[in-house]
Amino acid sequence: MQAMSSPVVQDRRSALLQEAASYDAAAKLAAEAGDASGSARLILRALDCERRAGSVGPQVLQLIKPRA
Repeated sequence: MQAMSSPVVQDRRSALLQEAASYDAAAKLAAEAGDASGSARLILRALDCERRAGSVGPQVLQLIKPRA
């Protein structure tokens, strides 16, 4: 069962994924223009946005320790 997300969380996640897609498109253009280092920087920014999108919302911690 998937947890329900608030609209704010969904909007933030969507914005980050949209930003990642924008960086990805710019990286493709930079690579096609022969700018390998610029393309690499944009790819890293896209990956950072995707990572942050995955961690948006409440985080679950394992607080209950199993009995020995």
